[in-house]
Amino acid sequence: MPYPYDINDINARAAKNPRGFAEECEAIYNRKVMEAAASIQERIPLSRVVFLSGPSGSGKTTTAQKICDAIKKLGIYAHTISLDKYFLERNPETTPRTQDGEYDFESPYCLDLKLLNEHFHQLERGAEVMIPHFCFNLQKPDPDKATPLKLLKDEIVIFEGIHALSDMLADEHPDAFKLYISARSDIISGNEVCFKRTWTRLIRRIVRDSFFRGQDALATLKMWANVRDGEKLYISPYKYKADLLFDSSMAYEVPVMKEYAANAIKTIPEDTGRFEELRSVLPALMSFEKLDPKLVPKDSILREFIGGGIYEH
Repeated sequence: MPYPYDINDINARAAKNPRGFAEECEAIYNRKVMEAAASIQERIPLSRVVFLSGPSGSGKTTTAQKICDAIKKLGIYAHTISLDKYFLERNPETTPRTQDGEYDFESPYCLDLKLLNEHFHQLERGAEVMIPHFCFNLQKPDPDKATPLKLLKDEIVIFEGIHALSDMLADEHPDAFKLYISARSDIISGNEVCFKRTWTRLIRRIVRDSFFRGQDALATLKMWANVRDGEKLYISPYKYKADLLFDSSMAYEVPVMKEYAANAIKTIPEDTGRFEELRSVLPALMSFEKLDPKLVPKDSILREFIGGGIYEH
């Protein structure tokens, strides 16, 4: 487990030298990206398929693209494919449901697992496959938007998604490099945890959903229980299958996200389910120094949540 961050150190550095603090945190992150790229390169003689998994709010999409950029510097071209493209058509008869009878969109059985495994094997053999396109508006695949993919020499493909390490996929391809990404560091005050790592992912989701998904903080909070239940069932049990555990948290991010998240949380009515958790999150946020988001680089993982970045999401 990564070492926790210390809130007193965070606040002192954010107040004294915010630019230097941001630059150092980003440099640490970029070193981890380069280490991941080097590890993937070593595995290429065995497999040109990479599985990248992690729970919601981990920054999988940006990290996958940053790894692609790093791999290019090693002379290898990397494609990134979201497992979301392999969603099956929503069907009242076959789509998995939660105990409450709602669609369980966290279940791996929402994916076309058979097609995924076929594509992994075909890509390894150098065959061309048609990557599907799932239309979220229609809630079904759109065959007219499927795109071809064939791995050429010195090319790899990174499949990223919450279920990339599940038994149904990873066990079928033991030689593929497996990477698990999550915000894995708590923040402490003295000997006590004052900001949980799961809170880091929650505020990332709240801010991103508010900015880019047309979903207010109340809607995100209502979904959060199902998201967390899905993580415990379908994601966390498989993380130790990974060849590399990647901590996507950064010491300076809560000061950056502070006002965005606090303003969104304050819009949530107190009689909302799970609001008790926010009674702890909000005052914890207020205990951090603010750090100007303008200091966040355009290629930072934090841009996945606050916007203004160079990567597509």
